[in-house]
Amino acid sequence: MFGCKPAQRQYVKGNYPLCITVLTNCRVDWTGGALDGSLVKYGTSSFSSRDWVGPFYEPGTQPSEYLRQYSNSFDTVEVDATYYAVPSQDTVMGWVDKTPDDFVISAKFPRSIVHAGKEWLPDAGKLLLPDETYDTRDRFLGVMAHADSKVGMLLLQFPYFSKKVFTSRNEFMDRLDRFLGDLPESFRYAVEIRNKSWLTKPFADLLRSHSVAMAHADHAWMPHADEIDPKIEPVTADVAYVRLIGDRKEIEAITKTWEKEVIDRTDRLERWADHLISLLRKEIRTLVYINNHYAGHAPATVRRLVAMVRERLN
Repeated sequence: MFGCKPAQRQYVKGNYPLCITVLTNCRVDWTGGALDGSLVKYGTSSFSSRDWVGPFYEPGTQPSEYLRQYSNSFDTVEVDATYYAVPSQDTVMGWVDKTPDDFVISAKFPRSIVHAGKEWLPDAGKLLLPDETYDTRDRFLGVMAHADSKVGMLLLQFPYFSKKVFTSRNEFMDRLDRFLGDLPESFRYAVEIRNKSWLTKPFADLLRSHSVAMAHADHAWMPHADEIDPKIEPVTADVAYVRLIGDRKEIEAITKTWEKEVIDRTDRLERWADHLISLLRKEIRTLVYINNHYAGHAPATVRRLVAMVRERLN
């Protein structure tokens, strides 16, 4: 007879029963410590993975109920779907109605703004330019406004830019400076870049001048937060934004389903826990999001990171 441990749930994938550790509620009571752990909110990048039905969502859960169940365990989410299309008002209101009052929803700016290319190569003839992107920007911001107080950060996630796109860092920064200056102050924003050499003090200062957060990203070719030169002062706004993304090519060589962790990221997670403690010591509110591509099953990775932070707080 096949049995699971008390902290596990059994479900069937193909013809094989599996035991998956159940993610317990990560809405942690942080009271009683020297540092206020509640300043950090944890979630995942997206909530719509069908592979989570069984290991995270209850067996048989329909997509329309994913977010409601998700919000029982986490108090924030980064919506990935907005990168591909501006959502409808009904969709945003659905996010609001299915989550508790203290839930935080972050979302990505559409691809047509931060990438603009039809294929893999970004289109510098459109990217961030007013005539090409501001209509989409306004539609996106207008619909996100319906989430009201639940809106966390709105993320500008830029791809890697080769010299075919921008011949210099300054060309990109000038365009970004104008775009950020034209954004309404009614939202909080974050910027993620994937050109390692562009993580400089002038870039940080540009973001700081607009009160925009520099995303601290754990990505295949970007430095860990503890590898960034402290002289840059990488905390550029009143809220920090952390994204554990991983290496898509590496993990998809192992798996393309997301029901369990398949890469051991313990060492890097320990370093992220230390980084979060350093932010807590400065009393900086922080949003943390983890992608399936980081280790294989984002909910389980969030749980492990939360446990590491809690251990340090205790």
